[in-house]
Amino acid sequence: MSPTLVALVGFAIWSALLVFSLAGLRMITAQRLNKDLNSFLPDGSDLEGLGQRWTRAHLNCLEFLPIAGVVGLAAVVSGQAAVTDGLAMLLLYFRIGQSVVHLISTSVAFVMIRATLFVGQILIVLYWSYGLLTA
Repeated sequence: MSPTLVALVGFAIWSALLVFSLAGLRMITAQRLNKDLNSFLPDGSDLEGLGQRWTRAHLNCLEFLPIAGVVGLAAVVSGQAAVTDGLAMLLLYFRIGQSVVHLISTSVAFVMIRATLFVGQILIVLYWSYGLLTA
């Protein structure tokens, strides 16, 4: 399997792990607060700090996966995976890093780190897109 496909599958796995762990966090919170499991708000605003950050980290993954996924799959399907393979794992590492930083803190320093990791992902996808469209 090409590095691009490995990274995209890794991205999907990471997103699934975040949602699975978020479900666990909600179950614990529901038990602790005697709250119905079906009463949580989708945006996580009714959870405490970590719960809100966990929800946003998961939603951030879901928002970006289609963008990276479309470009990565376009490269593989068109036989141009060489354009994306070199930076594919870096994209995944940036994504995981962004999520972990998001889970740790929302202080200004951590927001700047998170933003830097996100911009890195955007730049990689734009670089890939340019490479695919000009090949």
